Amino acid sequence: MASLRPMIRSARWRVPTRVLAVPHLQRCFATASDVRNPTGAAQQQQQQRSDNQVRIVEVGPRDGLQNEKKSIPLATKIELVERLAQTGVSFIEAGSFVSPKWVPQMDNSSEILEHILTSKIPSPVPITYSFLAPNAKGVENATTILQNYSGAYLTQAETFAGAKDKPAMELAVFAAATESFSQKNLNCDIATSLERFKDVIQGAKQLGIRARAYISVVLGCPFEGYDVDPHRVAEIATSLLEMGADEISLGDTTGMGTATRTQELLRCMAAAGIRNEDIAMHFHDTYGQALVNTAISLERGVRTFDSAVGGLGGCPYSPGATGNVATENMVYFLESLGMETGIDLDAMADIGQWISMELGRPNDSAVGKAVLGARKASAAAAST
Repeated sequence: MASLRPMIRSARWRVPTRVLAVPHLQRCFATASDVRNPTGAAQQQQQQRSDNQVRIVEVGPRDGLQNEKKSIPLATKIELVERLAQTGVSFIEAGSFVSPKWVPQMDNSSEILEHILTSKIPSPVPITYSFLAPNAKGVENATTILQNYSGAYLTQAETFAGAKDKPAMELAVFAAATESFSQKNLNCDIATSLERFKDVIQGAKQLGIRARAYISVVLGCPFEGYDVDPHRVAEIATSLLEMGADEISLGDTTGMGTATRTQELLRCMAAAGIRNEDIAMHFHDTYGQALVNTAISLERGVRTFDSAVGGLGGCPYSPGATGNVATENMVYFLESLGMETGIDLDAMADIGQWISMELGRPNDSAVGKAVLGARKASAAAAST
């Protein structure tokens, strides 16, 4: 990888952050994080976020594995989480408290959570572990475990105070941008799902931890097509933020998003007063547009992106959708633009190859395969 790093550095160019034409529309009501850290919130309003720092949320252990047909041993899932923790990634989506009837691959998420809370997983940076809890039963199950190990994780208040000696936790919910997908995925309409999510978000706040909210199919629905209303997405996002969500992840679940529609979506989010720091982008690479849409998002000022090692993933309720954009591809792309992710690309490439072999599937990261190939060629040249 030493031979590739100079190439990345020499290719760098700075992505200008476009200044919004209507800065006075930036949202002035507080998120839950602002309320719990008013000093930090005031500083955020006054100081521009470091323009080249990008946060990667690694979703491989949950979103990446949920659609796999082959049963995955618990030990493999735990090893995946532990190996990812050593790469420099600061957020890992580790499991889901959903009914095993619907997503059997997530059946042992409670054991994964307990392992995280009882084992000091080594990591070069503090890590937040996220678990999906889509309904009252899910949050009840997660809460029971967290309460049993109440001193084993950091609350938001402790994190704001600078504590780093334990992992932080997060609970997440999944909304949908179209009625058809909501019915297929959640068995209810959008309005009902939002009512249900109040309990989950409030449950997270009562535990003193972060709450994340995903909105699926924001750039294309497998049942309703390309014409997803970006204004409706912004309305849903605003509702979730007002409930107390700390962050909204906008999911291109089908991979149907284009540069033009990504830009229009983010314009609508800004017009609704939603700040860039409250937004993450979650792209699938079904049509090869994930990195194009990432560039558009960067230009609009977004600095948080979801990705999955090895390009793992696919949604069981989105026929034809392929995996998430690969973390290896994302890291290489971002660093070539002058961004800093803090992630060890060599280590991530190794993990992508390992988990792909464990699952008996191809490694879907072009960059990961290139890194491994360059390493192999360098070793061969050194031995001659």
